[in-house]
Amino acid sequence: MADAALAPERVAARWAEVQERLAAALARTGRTDSVTVVAVTKGHPPAAVDAALALGLRDIGENRVQELEAKVAVAGRDRATWHLLGPLQRNKIRRALPLVDRFHALDSLRIAESLSTAAEMQGRRLPVLVEVNCSGEATKHGFRPDETLQVLARLVEFPGLAIEGLMTMAPWTDHEPTLRATFRCLRRLRDAAAARWPQVHHLSMGMSNDYPIAVEEGSTIVRLGTALFGERPT
Repeated sequence: MADAALAPERVAARWAEVQERLAAALARTGRTDSVTVVAVTKGHPPAAVDAALALGLRDIGENRVQELEAKVAVAGRDRATWHLLGPLQRNKIRRALPLVDRFHALDSLRIAESLSTAAEMQGRRLPVLVEVNCSGEATKHGFRPDETLQVLARLVEFPGLAIEGLMTMAPWTDHEPTLRATFRCLRRLRDAAAARWPQVHHLSMGMSNDYPIAVEEGSTIVRLGTALFGERPT
């Protein structure tokens, strides 16, 4: 089942549908910029990475350091731009850094300090997105919206980090007003942040169930797994 789901023609058909829906969402709001698609291979075998790369999808995302290590080992470090999408524990920072091109889920000043120090030791500034809990759900990670700008004022000073934008996860629902409220929360915060720190410009929001709405609300990065690769193997 998993191999059939990752057959090149099936992934290509899903990718064509994603492109159509992205174009339509951009057109509905009159946007003329582009949206980066991160192909999320979480839970899928390494063949998912190959399928994405074959279609020209260079941005690959994983939620856990262990799985990222395994995918990079098979696919090759230089064949993709690798995104770490899930929370990062301090004891895994040194393992993760050589593998990661952008970290989407910075949710702690303590992690930020350790990550910045480790990045400096490796002679780099790590591109980072700051996670905000715009839905207010207890199960979600991220800073509170009302503290985000104050936190950003500290984060932009860390020498090993390049703060490029904000990230959020919407509730798992098809209730459009709830989704839009979540995405608008992040966009308003990004707009306020960018007025002070122009480098804070990205909005990483939108997944397989809600990405057209996220794009309509201003997303610049969407994170798609099921929409490209089908359901994860159980």
